[in-house]
Amino acid sequence: MLGRGPDTMSGPVGGWPVVDSPARLRMSRTSLIPVVLLFVCVIPLATAQLWTLVFLVIPLTAAVWALRTGVDIDDAAVTVRGAIGSRRVPWSQLAGIRIGARRGLWLVTTEGTEVRLPVLRVGDLPRLAALSGGRIQTPVS
Repeated sequence: MLGRGPDTMSGPVGGWPVVDSPARLRMSRTSLIPVVLLFVCVIPLATAQLWTLVFLVIPLTAAVWALRTGVDIDDAAVTVRGAIGSRRVPWSQLAGIRIGARRGLWLVTTEGTEVRLPVLRVGDLPRLAALSGGRIQTPVS
């Protein structure tokens, strides 16, 4: 995953360290390799006739998903981005983090709703805790 590490934080304000700019946690750019291969494989089919150009939408959609899906962490909130939409969860509405059955992470809000963190897994918890500026506790092994 790409993104900025704990070095993006500066001095504390109001008890919490401040994140200078939003930390962007995204899929690795190597995830675009299968998308490029898919594009190359679809070209012969897409150029067979005029109406088959619609098949080029498949690799384009996969590329948008790979580039856009991720998590942004700033001083005000955690923003979870999907291929189409996004959801912003302010720190004041964050109740905790749940670990899913497949080692995925879910934000639990004070309203009782859950938001999946699409590119983060259990191994990313220390990094998430560091980027949160202390709002999420570092897990103890």
